[in-house]
Parts: sequence; C-alpha cells; structure tokens
Amino acid sequence: MNKERRKRYILELLDKHGYVNINQLAKRFNVSHMTVRRDLALLENEGYLIRNYGGAVKSETIDNLFNFSKRVGIKTKEKDAICRYASTFIEDNDIIFIDCGTTVFHLCKYIINRRNLKVITNSLPVVSSLVNYSHIKVNIPGGEVIHERKAVYGPITEKAISGYYANKAFIGTDGISIKNGLSSYDEKEGNISRKMAERSDKVYLLCDSSKIENNSYYISAPLSIVDFLITDNGIDKKYIREYRKNKIEILIC
Repeated sequence: MNKERRKRYILELLDKHGYVNINQLAKRFNVSHMTVRRDLALLENEGYLIRNYGGAVKSETIDNLFNFSKRVGIKTKEKDAICRYASTFIEDNDIIFIDCGTTVFHLCKYIINRRNLKVITNSLPVVSSLVNYSHIKVNIPGGEVIHERKAVYGPITEKAISGYYANKAFIGTDGISIKNGLSSYDEKEGNISRKMAERSDKVYLLCDSSKIENNSYYISAPLSIVDFLITDNGIDKKYIREYRKNKIEILIC
C-alpha cells in the first residue's frame, strides 16, 4: 500500500474510531513503525490529527473532511461569491452537470431563474434545492447513496453519467496543482467529477484559493480537463500566470 493510500486509510479509521495505534497500523500496512510515524507526522502537519504516545487522535478537521453538512459551512463567503460569479455563465436552455462538492452546491440559488435548464447531478442537496422548480429538469443517476457525503457514487453512477451529454460542467475539487492536476480525498467522488468533465463541452472548476497548488489523497483528473478555474481573490498572482501558461483561464470573483 503506497503512502497516499495509507494516509486515506488512517483518516477513515480516525473518522470511525477517533484513534489509531502505531503497532496496529504497521501490522496492517506491513511497514515499519518509523514509516507509520512519518505518515502520522504528515497528517498532523495538515491538521487532521494530533499525535500522542503510541498513536494519534483525530482533530475536528476530520469531521469536516467526510461530512457534507459540516463542510458546506466552511469558507461560505468565498464559496458563495465564486458560485454567484459562476452562475453568470449559465443560460436558458443549458444542459449542465453539477457534482456533489460543497462549493458547487452554492450554485443552486443563483440558477433558479434560468428557463428550460437541464441539470444532471449526483448530489442529493442539489436535487433537494432544485426539485420544486418546474422549469428546471433534474436528473440523478443511480448508484449507492453515501450518507455522510449526501451523494450517489460508484460504478453504476459512472456508467449512467456516460449516457448523458452536457454543454457545461460545474465541478469542485479538494486540491489542484499544475504538476498533478485535480485531486480528491475520495476516489469515487473524484471519478464522478472527471466523468462529468469528460462528457461536457466546457468545464468550470469552482474552488477557493486555499486549494490551489495543494494536493489531496487521490489524483482524479489531469489539469487539461479544466477550461475555466473560478476562484476568489486570495489566489497568489504567480499562480495566475502559471495556470494561464497551461491554458487554464483563471476567473477571479
């Protein structure tokens, strides 16, 4: 098991039990105690745990990492501004993908005045927000419902998305970098976003500036799938130049 998969497993154990033990992890991963300590040190630096004698306990950040209801309330000002700006690119008669990210969810309230809009989403909160508007047609693909993430995932979902076409996709990410592209703390979530991007003419990536040039656990898609990156004005100016060199148009709200 490589380092990133070990980190993911540790995070899941912390979320479930609140505590991990170095001896048990070394045995589970078939690696040395020193390797486990290095993994824990990296995760502590990222704020996900607090090391103690013999292991580590989770920090509050873990709850936000896996739970939609808690994540949606983080950086709400930035998310709201990003989505308000992103909504200006959505027109009447558009067919759009919206993934299950907590940033993209804020888009819903800004598109309810669009007419004959078709929305394809795996996000239950997006469905709930739009289902009462008769002039918006909402499609949700089948698959496994994940309670904490309030979304539909899995191979069945990915296959269903492959049967759709959209002229625009609005997706989120846990991290993005020029070297590694888009990354996610959840493989299934990352795969859904990539599939939506692949089935769209134009792809709009909505993420706050803290995620730029940061990598998450699972590399989900190349940078080349993104046409427009919409972010807040906290982005470092040097990144604007570098991303534009890579043919990514950065739009700052």
